[in-house]
Amino acid sequence: MRTRLLALLLTLMTAVLIALGIPLAISRASAHQQGVIRDRVDDITRFVSDTQLTVVSDTVRAQDDSGLTPGPDPADLDMLSSELSRYEDVYGIRVGAFDRLGQPIAVSHIGFRVDPRSAAFTAALAGRRSDDPGQVWPWQRGRLVVAAPVIHRGDVVAVVVTDSPTGRMRSRVQQDWLILAAGEVVAVLAALLLANRLTGWVLRPVRVLDSVTHEIATGRLGARVAGAQGPPELRRLAGSFNEMADHVETVVEQQRAFAADASHQLRNPLSALLLRIEELGLSLPPGHGDTLDGVRDEGRRLTHVLDELLELALAENARPSARAVDVAALVHERIDAWQALARSRDQCFEQEGPSALTGNVDPVTLGSALDAILDNALKFAPLGSTVTVGCSALGDRIEIRVSDRGPGLTFEEMRRVGDRFWRSPRHQNVDGSGLGLSIARTLLEAGDGAVDFTAREGGGLTVVLTVPRAD
Repeated sequence: MRTRLLALLLTLMTAVLIALGIPLAISRASAHQQGVIRDRVDDITRFVSDTQLTVVSDTVRAQDDSGLTPGPDPADLDMLSSELSRYEDVYGIRVGAFDRLGQPIAVSHIGFRVDPRSAAFTAALAGRRSDDPGQVWPWQRGRLVVAAPVIHRGDVVAVVVTDSPTGRMRSRVQQDWLILAAGEVVAVLAALLLANRLTGWVLRPVRVLDSVTHEIATGRLGARVAGAQGPPELRRLAGSFNEMADHVETVVEQQRAFAADASHQLRNPLSALLLRIEELGLSLPPGHGDTLDGVRDEGRRLTHVLDELLELALAENARPSARAVDVAALVHERIDAWQALARSRDQCFEQEGPSALTGNVDPVTLGSALDAILDNALKFAPLGSTVTVGCSALGDRIEIRVSDRGPGLTFEEMRRVGDRFWRSPRHQNVDGSGLGLSIARTLLEAGDGAVDFTAREGGGLTVVLTVPRAD
């Protein structure tokens, strides 16, 4: 989300900068060209005056003296040509005076010619100054041609033309464009920095909300969102989330307390009931022993269910205190605790993996989860079989695998194993309440662990416990 928001803001900012930068770049190029044209117009105005004095005045004066219309004085033309040549030497700009047919009268250097059909020359013949040529861009190599008419008695008698190179002008335009581009890059970087801070300010409460949601989902119901960050809308959302979390925590705590209290309160009446059954059994006539044994078994089963309900309620309320623990040694210790029951069923344990493996766990929580899983494995493993318990390190996690050689579970049953009170229809005659694996899962998840179930090759079930590994 942060990346998409940054990309959107950066795209909008870049579009705005481009929309502003392109007209500014065009304006700068046009301003430079207009500056050059103004200089040429100022120069050409002086040359028009000189040409008028040289061409028109000499002709009129000669006509007045003799009644004829000879051409301009060669000496005056040489003087005009010399002035034009000095101008080109100093400024590098070609200039010349031409008659109406485009023939040179005086030019800055021999060989300078103009096209009488060009737009500038045609405009000058029409009595207009051609001071608006097309824009020359930095990647072009065009020249600026400015023409002005020499007018006598309302008629155009000659045309003065300047032909300017554009290299220096294009260099200045290119330099301005580079500065403008650098400014836009700096603006984009500044916009990126600002957008990064803005998105961080907007999304920080969202990240906190996501983190707190994960904590609540993993059992830390006391986690809450600090509501004093971010935009007002997100602060209100944080407040509403905290109210919802308070309500959920209250409901869950009430349910847990009810389960624990009900289990605890039912144990005493059930114990009294079992004692009365024993007393009643002493006074029953012969022939009712099987019925009495059945009642006793159901009573003991109900007592076991209540004990496991109380244990599940305690597990859900547990707040594990994780520390560095030798997980391999803890597994070995719990195996030893179950050796007596395994021997009574002609079963045995086989431990695999390293002799020392340090994890960041609560030893009581992990030990209780292992007890529930080892009890389940011995319960379903056939007589004379071996239960394999292996430990291994996988990255930053420790994996404990408990494999039995029992009947195993089908694919559909594998999806439900670990649910509360669920038992396979094929195992209803096996003692149990269906809470052992649920208790193990609850204990592990409270300590940032997990439990999973897979089918064992050759038959049986493998329970996989994963816990954090110590640094």
